[in-house]
Amino acid sequence: MNDGMDATTEETQHVVWTGEWVAGRLGVALSGGDELPELLGLALRRNPKRAHLLVSNVLGKHVPQRPDVVHGAGVGLGRRVRALLGDADAARAVVLGYAETATGLGHSVADGLALAPYLHSTRRPVPGVPHTAGFEEEHSHATSHLLLPEDRTLLAGDGPLVLVDDEFSTGRTVLNTIRALHARHPRTRYVVVALVDMRSAADRVRLAECAAELGARVDLIALAGGGVQLPDDVLERGRELVAAHEEPPALPGSAAAAPPQAVRVDLGWPAGLPDGGRHGFTPAHRARLEEHLPAMAERLAGHLGAARRILVLGNEELMYAPLRLAGALDAHVAGTGATVHFSTTTRSPVLAVDDPGYAIRTRLAFPAHDRPADGPGERYAYNVAPGGDPRRRFDAVVAVVDSAGDRPELHAPGGLLDRLAGHTDRLLLAVVPAHTPRGALPGPLRGPAFSSYAPEEVGWLLQDLSDVTLEAPTEEREEAIQRGGAHYAESLPVEYQPSQEYQELFRAALDASAGRIARAVGTVTETVLAERGPRPVLVSLARAGTPVGILMRRWAAHTRGLDLPHYAVSIVRGRGIDTTALRWLAAHHDPADVVFVDGWTGKGAITRELAGALADFTGYPGSAEYPGSAEGSGFDPRIAVLADPGGCVTTYGTRDDFLIPSACLNSTVSGLVSRTVLRADLVGPDDFHGAKFYRELAGADLSAEFLDTVAARFTAVADAVADDVRKLAAADRTPTWAGWAAVERISQEYGIHDINLVKPGVGETTRVLLRRVPWRILARRGAGSDLDHVRLLAEQRGVPVEEVDELPYTCVGLIHPRFTRGATGADGKAVAC
Repeated sequence: MNDGMDATTEETQHVVWTGEWVAGRLGVALSGGDELPELLGLALRRNPKRAHLLVSNVLGKHVPQRPDVVHGAGVGLGRRVRALLGDADAARAVVLGYAETATGLGHSVADGLALAPYLHSTRRPVPGVPHTAGFEEEHSHATSHLLLPEDRTLLAGDGPLVLVDDEFSTGRTVLNTIRALHARHPRTRYVVVALVDMRSAADRVRLAECAAELGARVDLIALAGGGVQLPDDVLERGRELVAAHEEPPALPGSAAAAPPQAVRVDLGWPAGLPDGGRHGFTPAHRARLEEHLPAMAERLAGHLGAARRILVLGNEELMYAPLRLAGALDAHVAGTGATVHFSTTTRSPVLAVDDPGYAIRTRLAFPAHDRPADGPGERYAYNVAPGGDPRRRFDAVVAVVDSAGDRPELHAPGGLLDRLAGHTDRLLLAVVPAHTPRGALPGPLRGPAFSSYAPEEVGWLLQDLSDVTLEAPTEEREEAIQRGGAHYAESLPVEYQPSQEYQELFRAALDASAGRIARAVGTVTETVLAERGPRPVLVSLARAGTPVGILMRRWAAHTRGLDLPHYAVSIVRGRGIDTTALRWLAAHHDPADVVFVDGWTGKGAITRELAGALADFTGYPGSAEYPGSAEGSGFDPRIAVLADPGGCVTTYGTRDDFLIPSACLNSTVSGLVSRTVLRADLVGPDDFHGAKFYRELAGADLSAEFLDTVAARFTAVADAVADDVRKLAAADRTPTWAGWAAVERISQEYGIHDINLVKPGVGETTRVLLRRVPWRILARRGAGSDLDHVRLLAEQRGVPVEEVDELPYTCVGLIHPRFTRGATGADGKAVAC
């Protein structure tokens, strides 16, 4: 062994070579120096393209190893590259590592070069990030590699390119890479780096011929060289061996004590620091990571208790950050008797045989939890479970994932954390924020893949959470919200399934009010076109604003021949608007053209929320691409609404409080899309807020019927709209906030100490009855058919309807305040808590 590596660890202090089991049964032989068996073991792939797997003892992928050994191997190779190139060329070099196995090794080689930026290929497409090149790994179980640098010029220079893989078997992957990159950015020098070089003589000739053809010099550096001799029938014999020895993955341990629950540890990861080299990692990033590693290790150590044998487990391509955390943690616990090891999970399907002469002793299988582009699949953690040797057991495991992998699948029964819990006494979870390149944002979702609306009607700036269980029983949800244990946007109500009687009421209400709605749609659209520009970008507040935005878009097309862009974004009371969606809008449209659209106003809470959120929006501070100050954001906080009974806005179709049938139902009148969701474990800082698409409710979908019925009245109301617009242009439309004042008065009168439990207006009252725990309904005395559906829902839920005078709205819904301490009813008696 050389380059400062120490192979005398507890994993390598044995007489039996971990390749003997395969060599004896498959007829595979290694040739090379004496150091080769120390570096490599053998296992059998579950892969029809190649029977055997060379298992590195120093890579930190399949075999847990001490972090200084893993990092030291790469750093030593990097120093050899620097000596080969000389300081001047080394300073111009770029290091490229291969996913998934060599991402950490390549990064460590870049550390050895000291000043080289680093990029690794990836098998994870990142929405909104174009790839600069790609290549194939022909023998792999997952062949396609993408290059997604944030700096598009990273690979465009003419300095040396250093290509790093864990081992060279044939060299075909390197040839594919060099040809693909040289076609775009020719250069005169390449350096190929690996832990072991196992190519045949023919493979070596093929690489030399490629270099001559391209007119470039290609050097190769490895820790050791050798060869692999395979029998002619190796694939057939390998399949037979796998079939004979394959067993179902072992179940979690059946100890009497319950397995530990994962404890989430906040690393204090520095804001803006990339999690690895997927989009590039610079020397400045490296220096910043080094600065913060000791503090992050201290945070982890504070949760380890008396653990003495500790594993830091990375996740597929996420190797470098966990490796460096493991090294820092090892330094932190030095002198305590504790030891730290490092390895990562993998996509590679490999046979496990619990034999000292076999490199893969145990296997934990679990579902992928980062929503890979190739769909759900199985992933593996090798040699983490102790198998038949209790000395191999880790009494603490630190699972490190990036935020893209912190999904429900990670935490579900049978998921990675569940599988680990059966084999350790203490389980920690550390989540590193997945870096999103600046300006790289996913595009909008569109029907029919998401929502039942036609794709041109609306683009949803949301992420699809359709596969996540988010619904909670209404009573439980209300209690959690009112007790402060949860925010209303962290879960969804169970979708209301309307009775036949209620559906008939909806259709009767739609038929009766379609003309009135069409008139309001025309009035608000014409006001927007006259006052906010001839080609506005409509941005509806999902979900209630979306049908209105679609109708406004249809009006503009019907009367003006305009094709207006329309998007739907999420805004959450108390948490603001989706800033990732704002960034996307700012990148694709002039913010001054954006007009926010909602269905109606109640007391004006969302109106105030939007104004406050836009005042705070700074995009990316210091970036020339995005707004850098509140004054420069460019977004106009004024909302355009169909109805403004609360007197909160200046742009509206009417200020009457009347029934808008789209408020009568939930998703089945809103494109089968749920209300929006904002929960930390599902929505990262650079993600869109989420929502669900209820495809299974297609048979009850009335979304198109609502839109078509209203749009069919456009021609009939055109003259009335023109008259309304003239009157509004001359009217004083200054917001009165009468609705807010009314809500405060009602809150005081009914002893409700949280005004968010008072929902004014027909639309808000309907929402209360559909998805909250209603207490009572206040109805304006003499209110007519606009409240038929409200009265029916109230009867079905056993909620009293109280007729009152001097109500500025047609009705007001009161949410049950029984979970609010000190709440009293209208009779002055305390409400049960």
